[in-house]
Amino acid sequence: MDRFSRYVNELFEWNEQMKQFLESEEVGQNSELWEQLDDFTELIEGTDRQLSNEELLSLQAKAEHIHEHMENYFKRKQEVGTIWVVEKTLQPGEHSLPELPYPYNALEPFISEEIMKLHHDIHHRSYVDGLNKAELNLKKARETNDFSLIKHWSRELAFHGSGHYLHTIFWNNMSPNGGGTPQGLLKDEIKHYFGSFAAFKQHFSEAAKQVEGVGWALLVWSPRARHLEVLQSERHMLLTQWDTIPLLVLDVWEHAFYLQYKNKRAEYVDNWWNLVNWHNVESRFEKAADKKWSTV
Repeated sequence: MDRFSRYVNELFEWNEQMKQFLESEEVGQNSELWEQLDDFTELIEGTDRQLSNEELLSLQAKAEHIHEHMENYFKRKQEVGTIWVVEKTLQPGEHSLPELPYPYNALEPFISEEIMKLHHDIHHRSYVDGLNKAELNLKKARETNDFSLIKHWSRELAFHGSGHYLHTIFWNNMSPNGGGTPQGLLKDEIKHYFGSFAAFKQHFSEAAKQVEGVGWALLVWSPRARHLEVLQSERHMLLTQWDTIPLLVLDVWEHAFYLQYKNKRAEYVDNWWNLVNWHNVESRFEKAADKKWSTV
């Protein structure tokens, strides 16, 4: 393949990646961004001859214009979405169940609608309720200076709080348009630390399949070691590692899969890769990678 053909092929791959990105963000098909990418597709597919330098520059300028337009679109969307929101610190007992970013049946056939309803509405809600109860009882202990049950409520705080936070990550780590492989900085970091995406995927899958009892597999970033790592967690909070930031998490509690997969946890884990929302994981990594702790 000559240099020209490689360049056109790279532009075509870039265009397809932009479309996948819009799908993962659930941008409506009537958006001007979709029209621009469709026009660009026709332009590339119509390139059946060697172009002049001026034509190549025009093609490159078109790609850069689309990229700039896309960045501005999401910048405006973020500003509009947050302009009326005042961020505040939650007071004890104020946690609430987050909405799913997709319908209950959106992850079928890999995760059934029935499982999603039970998992989100029953199990996740119980962690929110348990976290609120623990916080309120610890607040009461401070106010009354009665810490006779602090061991119990501290354990409840860790269990239900970890359950709530991990599930909140878990829902957003998945997408109806998920699957494939990561891109950008995360792709490079996975290759650097694990050797290849295939090696990482096998490591993560085996960690999930071999969690003793119930728990999670987690891809985390360590701001102190400055590298990725795969961890297991029994229940929600045992065997985890301090000072790390979860990027990608997989729930292997039986309520996450048993109605559909019975005791075939490995099959559930293998199918789950079709749902991974790599854009969400990449975004979490880029933010986490900015955290820098001293190694000493």
